[in-house]
Amino acid sequence: MAPSATTTVTETVSLPQQLKDPRVNGQYKEFQTYHFSQEAEEGKVEGFEAAKYPHYLPTWDKSVKYPPLEPFEHYEHGKDADTSFPELLPEGAVVTDLTPTIGTEVRGVQLSSLSDAGKDQLARFVAERKVVAFRGQDFKDLSIPDALKYGGYFGRHHIHPTSGAPAGYPEVHLVHRGAGDNRADQYFAARISSVAWHSDVSYEQQPPGTTFLYILDKPETGGDTLFCNAVEAYNRLSPLFQERLHGLQATHSGIEQVAVANARGSINRRDPVTNTHPIIRTHPSTGEKALYVNPQFTRDIVGLKKEESDALLKFLYDHIAFGADFQARVKWEEGTVVVWDNRVTQHSALLDWKNGQRRHLARITPQAERPYETPFVN
Repeated sequence: MAPSATTTVTETVSLPQQLKDPRVNGQYKEFQTYHFSQEAEEGKVEGFEAAKYPHYLPTWDKSVKYPPLEPFEHYEHGKDADTSFPELLPEGAVVTDLTPTIGTEVRGVQLSSLSDAGKDQLARFVAERKVVAFRGQDFKDLSIPDALKYGGYFGRHHIHPTSGAPAGYPEVHLVHRGAGDNRADQYFAARISSVAWHSDVSYEQQPPGTTFLYILDKPETGGDTLFCNAVEAYNRLSPLFQERLHGLQATHSGIEQVAVANARGSINRRDPVTNTHPIIRTHPSTGEKALYVNPQFTRDIVGLKKEESDALLKFLYDHIAFGADFQARVKWEEGTVVVWDNRVTQHSALLDWKNGQRRHLARITPQAERPYETPFVN
């Protein structure tokens, strides 16, 4: 791992009283569900079929608590990759770029059959293209232990502090909106948009790198995922502005996420933490620099007064949100596995379907290195 040019500080935080209130709002948008209709998932409600993968239905075990995460030495396999990608993209693979700077769709390759060399190439290719949708995959039909073994090649599994997980497998983060669920209506009673740009659990000392999300059940249309190229977002800034951002650090917080879960009577597997990370981080295999702040988890810029920090963060958030010319939209198909690099992207799910159809996905989230920056180069 490349040496860190800045210090990342981790703090375990007790919830302030005001964040124990269920009316937590502000920048953080909460989309997780904490319960579902068992009858609907079993196909006993008229108009809805049973869940296709019931062993992947979420459970929330309040009896399980974990200690704070310990630092670990991450090995970046993308640095070992043959960048001609002979195993990942062999002859016959159909490769289609979604946009010039971000997003690729691949057909004719089976991820589960890749050798370690192929996995190295996968890590590097995803780092370069930021997000890749692999179609026609058998990943959802692997046993959960086999899926976790596969993902574990890319880093230590992250266990989410609040999300539902398959029984016995807390390392799997589930994205689940059950059949007949209409709670999005409650959300839109107070919000005008479901877009919530973020990089997953950026509040951890060692946030995720190469990340896997695979579809189990989907609405007929809707529920797409947006992705943003945080490298291109950095590149669009003027050199003078880029230089000024170097050396700045921002605080990332997991407090609000845990507060909402507590307020809704759900689980908290670990005490929430805050961490400081550089605003500009460097990718260990490509050397690219990326913006690393997001409105879901970033709270302030260290050393700036509140008004100064708010103004600068708002500019960066707006720059990412309005950058449609460095974004991609991934549509889900049966058998799709989407792989992205959380270090150089942001993403947002979309709550845009209104027919109560189930949306069910599983995420495997290997952690990576502690974010670091390298010196500014004009």
